[in-house]
Amino acid sequence: MSKEKMFAMRMSQTDYDRIQHKAKQVGMSMTSFITASALDKNIVVVDGLDRVIAELKAICKNLNQLTILCNMGRINCLDLSEIKSSFGMIFDYLYDRMDRG
Repeated sequence: MSKEKMFAMRMSQTDYDRIQHKAKQVGMSMTSFITASALDKNIVVVDGLDRVIAELKAICKNLNQLTILCNMGRINCLDLSEIKSSFGMIFDYLYDRMDRG
């Protein structure tokens, strides 16, 4: 979306610092944060999500390696239906938390 309008405003240094801190916490620019806040959009912060994502990526890499070995015939194919179901539940849980804001 193009941003063709400029809006200037005055605020106290304390308010500016608080808004800037909140915007950094959620990984947004001050402009995006203030716009989202003013338009009643949900801003979701999930502490520790970066660690969860890193762990999920590591697990996925391991599963991918197992799948490749299975397809190559080097190992017997495993029944991964329970793992697949668990991953689905994890992603559903995370998306549910994000939707609630």
